[in-house]
Amino acid sequence: MAKKLRRRLGFALLGALVTVAAAAAWVWTAARARLGRVYDTHAIDIPVPYPAADTGGADLAGAIERGRHLVHARYACTECHGEDFGGGTMIDDPMMGTVLGPNLTTGRGTRTRDYTMRDWDRIVRHGVKPDGTAAIMPSEDFARMSDEELSDIVAYIRAQPPVHREVPPPAFGPVGLVLVATGRMPLSAETLATQTQHPARPPRTEPTVAFGDHLAQPCRGCHRSDMRGGPIAAGPPDWPPAANLTPHAEGLAGWSYEDFVRVMRTGTRPDGRKVRPPMTQVLSSTAQMSDLEIRALWTYLASIAPQPTGR
Repeated sequence: MAKKLRRRLGFALLGALVTVAAAAAWVWTAARARLGRVYDTHAIDIPVPYPAADTGGADLAGAIERGRHLVHARYACTECHGEDFGGGTMIDDPMMGTVLGPNLTTGRGTRTRDYTMRDWDRIVRHGVKPDGTAAIMPSEDFARMSDEELSDIVAYIRAQPPVHREVPPPAFGPVGLVLVATGRMPLSAETLATQTQHPARPPRTEPTVAFGDHLAQPCRGCHRSDMRGGPIAAGPPDWPPAANLTPHAEGLAGWSYEDFVRVMRTGTRPDGRKVRPPMTQVLSSTAQMSDLEIRALWTYLASIAPQPTGR
């Protein structure tokens, strides 16, 4: 009787191990296939028509200064690429894996030193690397970036001192591999690889809904396209849900403009609580936004339909 029970338990354990091994093999294969897919970029293989970054035009100094503001106040580039643009940390978790922002300077060991404006366009606004595979970059946040803004940002980054640092490619942990394999981790290339239309210039810098909508684009990666917030699809499981930014009772209803300014500048909510990650990392950028930019963003958020927080 005991031998039969041990035999049955042994077969059950063996079956469980085989199942786990098969599942692990599927996850590995599916993740590699998704990350290794090569996208046809012929449709987007067009030059950015705003020439400051490529030609060093007459407005190069102005482009560099505009790029500085865009990088540090609007698009939070240093959050992933480091204060010196030599590479930063996007994800560093034993279960999720290690995903580092690449070195963007012209230093030794960098992949971007020879980028053309076409390469910058593909990776920033489409999530596609020069070899045609998907980049681990939230390009949805930058898909509506104008040609002028992209060119100004590139002009500013190219003007920075070279950093001689080689950044290793992404290495996913078990949870990260499962998210990639099952499609739970978004890859921008899957939705943006064939997008060909971009505005040549951003809306006028004034406190309008149109300009505020443009400024809100980088917020949508966490707060969703309708700004209702909720669980963050691309983030680690321990990230708290993104806040509801609509004029709903679960969102910004009851907030004053001064309340909004305070949270953007200091990270302090009207009830005195501090914002939580990943918003804490973004504060270094939002604190540098101009008063006019914050007013425009507030104007836009006040104009959208109130909705309950996403689930």
